Amino acid sequence: MSRRALITGITGQDGSYLAEHLLAQGYQVWGLNRGQANPRKSRVSRLASDLSFVDGDLMDQGSLVSAVDLVQPHEVYNLGAISFVPMSWQQAELVTEVNGMGVLRMLEAIRIVSGLHGSSAAGSDGIRFYQASSSEMFGKVAETPQSETTTFHPRSPYGVAKTYGHYITQNYRESYGVWGVSGILFNHESPRRGAEFVTRKISLAVAQIKLGLQDKLYLGNLDAVRDWGFAGDYVRAMHLMLQQEQPADYVVGTGRMHSVRDAVRIAFEAADLNWEDYVAIDPTLVRPAEVETLCADSSHARRELGWEPKVDFTELMTMMVESDIRQASRERDYAEVLSAASW
Repeated sequence: MSRRALITGITGQDGSYLAEHLLAQGYQVWGLNRGQANPRKSRVSRLASDLSFVDGDLMDQGSLVSAVDLVQPHEVYNLGAISFVPMSWQQAELVTEVNGMGVLRMLEAIRIVSGLHGSSAAGSDGIRFYQASSSEMFGKVAETPQSETTTFHPRSPYGVAKTYGHYITQNYRESYGVWGVSGILFNHESPRRGAEFVTRKISLAVAQIKLGLQDKLYLGNLDAVRDWGFAGDYVRAMHLMLQQEQPADYVVGTGRMHSVRDAVRIAFEAADLNWEDYVAIDPTLVRPAEVETLCADSSHARRELGWEPKVDFTELMTMMVESDIRQASRERDYAEVLSAASW
């Protein structure tokens, strides 16, 4: 019988790549679907015929219990979250409810359905749970690079909520025997990244500028440094974590740092443009409390999981720019056809 996986946030960037990966591994894949959302009009639309969906909401405990009970998954991947960090200053309570308390509710659902009442050891034959932790938990970093033992000092409500989710996963593992792990993933991007994130904002703007549809790209702090990788590589690490004999938390990243300025330069070069001709600074886009330097020490994941990233940063930014140029060209051509037809 095929293994069953339940993915929250299946319509997001990571959820779509993970669904593809698990389907290729022969899994039955279920996605948690909230409210009236139509997953067939999302990033997983082309996979819809191979997926199953169950109603549920990370802010509704009862719905999660019902979803887990219905699906009876072997593995649960909790990727559902409000993932845009700047939004967490405007809607801190909502972000905390989803990104923090949502983890607790899913763990409770697994505990209830599994009938766990207290154990100091995680059972290998129960539901295995993956929590999407974040490098934003390191925040004001205590050391560089950051590993599983680096102290957390989050610098945003988003980072604080993710830290709670991380610790409550550890707590349920130790208190109830839930087979739960957290992947402390550093920034990971792709052509499916939301338009509000800086790498995709850059690649979209490059495409528009290349086609003569935009004049300028406005950004905040060009000196902020991140460890950026390809989302398709990182979902492989998620899956590998749940295949281990014992549950453990892992840092996942490339171990290489690049600035926003590097991202801009590479993206414009991919379109044969000089970034300095088009980029301007907007001080209102700077975070209230910036996380300046994040770099992963993923030696534990590389050693124990056998995981390695396959796509480097230049390939990643080039991939995103080329994808957005193709999409922008299609949209422009379609608009021209409609305009001609209207006459």
